[in-house]
Amino acid sequence: MAKRLLSGIQPSGELHVGNYLGALKRFVEMQGEYETFVFVANYHSLTTLKNAEEMKRNTIDVVKDYVAAGLDPEKVVLYTQTDVPEVTELAWIFGTLITMPNLMRAHAFKDAEARNKEINVGVFNYPVLMAADILVVDADVVPVGKDQQQHVEMARDIGNKFNNAFGDTFKIPEPLIDEGTSVIPGIDGQKMSKSYGNTISLFGSDEEIKAQVAKIVTDSKGVDEPKDPENDLVFAFHKLFSTNQLPELEKRYREGGLGHKESKDILADNIIKLISPMREKRESISDEDAVEILRKGAEKVRNIVAKKLEEVREKAGLI
Repeated sequence: MAKRLLSGIQPSGELHVGNYLGALKRFVEMQGEYETFVFVANYHSLTTLKNAEEMKRNTIDVVKDYVAAGLDPEKVVLYTQTDVPEVTELAWIFGTLITMPNLMRAHAFKDAEARNKEINVGVFNYPVLMAADILVVDADVVPVGKDQQQHVEMARDIGNKFNNAFGDTFKIPEPLIDEGTSVIPGIDGQKMSKSYGNTISLFGSDEEIKAQVAKIVTDSKGVDEPKDPENDLVFAFHKLFSTNQLPELEKRYREGGLGHKESKDILADNIIKLISPMREKRESISDEDAVEILRKGAEKVRNIVAKKLEEVREKAGLI
């Protein structure tokens, strides 16, 4: 029997190429290898998104994005977090097991604290809800980048705490880390993130892609000056999108003769070539199609989580 894989993404706005390279592309590649569950993390999004219409629109859009990127609803169980209200009940139970000092070590909390943001309780409890997402479906593996590995480790810790307190109940998941996938840079050199406003849209128009690529930060060297490809942000993107041209591009960088504008134009063309088929497929998916995909996914996942919560309540004496 295939191992079960779980992951999710927040409906917090338009997806960018970092989402695709860092997560979606991997899901597409692994969907035949694992029993795959992918959820839209709308509960998590409430920590930042406070607009009902935007939340609904983003939820529909992210389903279209998943399918357009290559996920097959016949192979993958796609559902929303709110299709599984058991996760919030389980998060409460887990909250009685994990300590505040442990949660204060969480990256999301520390990052918000470092930026002097007003931190809501949802941000603080984020790892607990994530643990519930993972453990409630008995996931074997959770694909994450190295920067997200901590969340899986905390889920493992919480699962073990419950098992030790109440008896063997939860499967303890393993992080599935792709060592070949590094942090995808944004156009300013930081990690690509919507919160930083430094993204390249996954389903943007040709004009939008070109405009975003044109904003990639570069030095002031002229066309004929040699450039160090290892310290050039545009070249870092070429490693992701221009693999067939890398040797020639590197040669021109080191010898001089390749200006930043031409390099960006080549990059934009290659990104457009990658996303154009996905963009066309996305345009063919209606809102009604997306809703139906979620409905079918909810039916499949509900059977699993209902049984798991019944077991949890019984073992914890919650009659």
